[in-house]
Amino acid sequence: MLRKFIVQNTFWFVLIIVIGLTTSCKKSTNDTDANTVPQGASGTREELTKDSIYLYAQQTYFWNVGMPSYASFNPRQYTSNNAVLNAIKALPSTGGKDKYSFIDDGSVASQLGGVGGDYGFSANFEGNTDTLRVKYVYAGSPAAAAGLARGNKIKKVNGRAVSRASSAELDYLNNAIFGDNASVTLTIEKNKISSDITVTRGTYNINPILYANTYTVNAKKVGYIVFNSFTTNSVPDLDAAFSKFSTDGVTELIVDLRYNGGGSVATSETFTNLIAPPSQNGKVMYTTYWTKTMQDGAATILQNQKFYAKGSDGVTRLYSYADYSYKPTPAAGNQENFAKRGSLNGLTRVYFLVTGGTASASELLINNLKPVIDVKLIGKTTYGKPVGFFSIRIDKNDLYIPQFQTKNQLDQGDYFSGMTVDKEVADDLSKDFGDPSEKMLAQALYYSANNNFTALVNDNKLSSTSGAARARFDAANEKLDHEFKGMVETRKLRFK
Repeated sequence: MLRKFIVQNTFWFVLIIVIGLTTSCKKSTNDTDANTVPQGASGTREELTKDSIYLYAQQTYFWNVGMPSYASFNPRQYTSNNAVLNAIKALPSTGGKDKYSFIDDGSVASQLGGVGGDYGFSANFEGNTDTLRVKYVYAGSPAAAAGLARGNKIKKVNGRAVSRASSAELDYLNNAIFGDNASVTLTIEKNKISSDITVTRGTYNINPILYANTYTVNAKKVGYIVFNSFTTNSVPDLDAAFSKFSTDGVTELIVDLRYNGGGSVATSETFTNLIAPPSQNGKVMYTTYWTKTMQDGAATILQNQKFYAKGSDGVTRLYSYADYSYKPTPAAGNQENFAKRGSLNGLTRVYFLVTGGTASASELLINNLKPVIDVKLIGKTTYGKPVGFFSIRIDKNDLYIPQFQTKNQLDQGDYFSGMTVDKEVADDLSKDFGDPSEKMLAQALYYSANNNFTALVNDNKLSSTSGAARARFDAANEKLDHEFKGMVETRKLRFK
C-alpha cells in the first residue's frame, strides 16, 4: 500500500541530482528581509538541512505569503527536521489548513510506480467495537499468498489480543502491522474458525484494481470498479477494465475510491478521460495554480534541484526545476483539456463510493467530472486535499510541501474540508468487494434502479454512535489509516 510519509516522486522523466546544501541555505548575518534568501552562514549538516527546509518553503510553499523571515523563524532552534516542518505548518499564513506536508526518507519510492515492499494488506476496526477486520489485500502480495482476505477478523496480533482501548494498544498494532518488522503472526477468524497465519514482508507488483464487475439493473448495465491507488503503472489495467465495460454495454458506473488516498496526477487525468463524454473533448478539464512565487519565476532556490532531460530540440542536458514555467496557462502545460480515452461512451451517471480516506488524486478525479456528468457521492465526507506537490531533495530526504492547487472548468476546487456526500453510508467491512448487499454498493445499485436512495435507518447503523464514543472510534481508525494522502505531480511540465 502507499503509506503515509513514505512516498518519493520526481517528474516521470527526470533524475534528481542534489548539488549541495551550501548554495541554498547559507545565512547572512544581517538578514531580516522575508524575501531575501540568507547567504554566507556556516553550519553543521543538520543545521543546513533545517535551513533548507525553511528556505524552500519560503519560496515554494502554497501558503508562503506572510511567512516570517529566516532570522525571525530561526529554523536551527528546532530539535529535528520534522519539528521545523511542524512549525511551518503551524504558521498563521496556513490558516490551519496544512495537514499534508511531510518529510520522506525515500525508502519506498518505488510504491508510486506500483511496487510494494510490505505485507500487502490493511485493517480497520468495525463499527463501535473492538473487532479488527482486514479492509483490503493486494493480489500477489505476501498477505494474499497467506490466504488473508477482506472481511477476515483479526483476533490476535503476534499472540496479543486486539484492542483499541488505549493509545498503547493502537501503537502496538501500528508497529506490528504497519511497521518495519520482517513478519507478523495473525490469529484470523473465518467462518467462526480461528487459525494462525504468518505473513512475511516481501516485494510484489501492486495492481490497484481490487475488483471489477458488471451488474444488470433492470434493463441497464452498471459497471463497478474498486480502485485503490493512482499508481503510475496502472494505466494498462484501467484501459483493459474500461474496454470490458464498453463491451458489456455499461451506461452507469460505480467507482469505489473508499481507501484511495491519491497518487499520480497523470493517472488521475487518464481515469478522468476514460469516463468523460466525448462532447467534452478540447474543453478545459482543470487548471493547476502553482505558488505565485513560482508563477512569477521568483523561486530561484529551485535552481538547486537538478535533473537531466531532453529539451525541445531533442538534446539531453542538465536542467533545474527553475527552468519550468509555472503559469496557469495552456502554453505552460498547466491547463489540461479533456481528451476522450477508450471506447466507453454514453455514460449517464457515475457513483463514487468514498470515505474520509478518499483524498487528493481521487478528489481531483471527482472534481474534474462534476461539471460534465451526473455525479453521486455515497459514503462519508472525503479527506479534503485540493493541493499537491512534487518532491524537493534535501540531503538524504525528500520534502513534500503543497505547491499547487487544482480547480475544474467551473473554477471549483476549495474542498479543504472534504467533499460532502449525497448519501451517508458506513463502510461495511464484513462484506467483500462486489457483494451487492455491501452497504455502499447497495445504495448505488438501488439508486440506479429507482432514481433515489433508500431511507432505511440501518444503512448507516455501523456509524450511528455519537459523542465521545464515536470520536474514540474515529480516532482509533485514523491511527490505523496508513494510506498515502497525496496528489503528486507526475506530468511532463514544459520548459520556459
